[in-house]
Amino acid sequence: MLNFKNEITRFAPGRVNLIGEHTDYNGGYVFPCTVNMGIHCSAGRRNDRKLRLYSENFPQDGEREYDLDDPVMQGCWSDYPVSVIKALAAFGYRLESGADMLFSGDLPYGAGLSSSAAIEVLTGAVLRELFGLPLTDQLIAIAGQFAENRFIGVNCGIMDQFASIMGREGCAVLLNSHTLEYEYVPLNGACIVVVNSGVRHSLASSEYNRRRQECEAAAGMLNVTSLCSLSPDEFEARKHLITDPVCLKRARHAVYENQRTITAAGMLRQGDLKSFGRLMNESHASLRDDYEVSCAETDLLVQAAQSVSGVYGARMTGGGFGGCTVNLIEPSAVPEFTSAVSKAYYERFNRLPSFYR
Repeated sequence: MLNFKNEITRFAPGRVNLIGEHTDYNGGYVFPCTVNMGIHCSAGRRNDRKLRLYSENFPQDGEREYDLDDPVMQGCWSDYPVSVIKALAAFGYRLESGADMLFSGDLPYGAGLSSSAAIEVLTGAVLRELFGLPLTDQLIAIAGQFAENRFIGVNCGIMDQFASIMGREGCAVLLNSHTLEYEYVPLNGACIVVVNSGVRHSLASSEYNRRRQECEAAAGMLNVTSLCSLSPDEFEARKHLITDPVCLKRARHAVYENQRTITAAGMLRQGDLKSFGRLMNESHASLRDDYEVSCAETDLLVQAAQSVSGVYGARMTGGGFGGCTVNLIEPSAVPEFTSAVSKAYYERFNRLPSFYR
C-alpha cells in the first residue's frame, strides 16, 4: 500500500453501450451511457522522476514503480495509466515531476464495461489537475485511445474513453466516432440492467484486432475510407466487390449496425422503448452471426432475457468473447427477469450471473 500525501481524488465511471457495437473504429455512430460503477484515484506529486502505482483491486501485484523518463511496460494493470503518461508525452505534455497514484474501484475487470478506458481517462483527468495541464475532456479521451492503440496493443475506437469522461447522468450519448460530434439523449425512464456472464475476455487478443483488419480489408475492396460511410442501400449495391466471404459478413454488420444505432437514438427520443428493444435484438443477432464475437454464455443470457415478458430488448455489449449483456426492461418486470435469467444460466453453466441495475 502506498504511503503518500494525497493531493487529489477523482472518479471515472465505466460504460455500457446500448447499441452500436464495433462501429466506432469503422467511422460510425455509437450510443453508450455511463454506469454507476467505476474507478477512484488518489494522487500526489513527488519530488523526483518516479511513478509509484498501487491498485487495491490487484493487491497481488504490489506497488509498481516506473522511471518517468523511460517507463518500461511491466505486463500488468499499471501499464494502462503509464500508457496514458506516455501518450501525453507524445502529445507534448511532459510531467514536471513524478507522482504517486492509488487506484480502487467496483468496476468488474474484463467484463466489457470498459475498466481500461475508465482508468485511462481517470489518469488523464488526475494528471491534468495535479500538474495544471491544458487538456480538454475530449483530448483526454483521445489520449486514452492513443495509449491503448499504441502502447497496450488494442486497436480500439474512441467510444469507451469518450463515454467515460463525457457521460452525463440520466442520458445516453450519441457519438459520431468519425467527427466526434455528439448529442445527449435522455433515457426517458428506461430501466437498464447489465448482466455479467462471468466470462472474462481479453481485448488484446488476436480476435479483436483481426475483426478490425477484416473491416479495413472490406473497406479497401469497396474503395471507401470507412464502412460506416455507406448507407445500407449503398452497401447492397456494392457488396459484390467484397470477394472474401468473411469480410463481407463483417462489413454487413458494421453498415447495418450503424443504421440501427441512428434509428435507435430516434426511437429513444420519442420514448418508443419497444422499437428500441427490437433494434437491440437485431444487433445481437448480427454480432452473433455476422461479426461472430458472442459466445455461448452471452447468447444464453440474451435468449433467456428475450423470453421474459416486459423485456424490450437484450444484446451482448462490449468487445465480445464473454463479458456482459445489456437489457432494456419494464421496471416492474425486473424481478421476473432476474429470476428467469439466473435459472436458465445456472441450469446450463452451473453458476449464477451478476446483475447491475
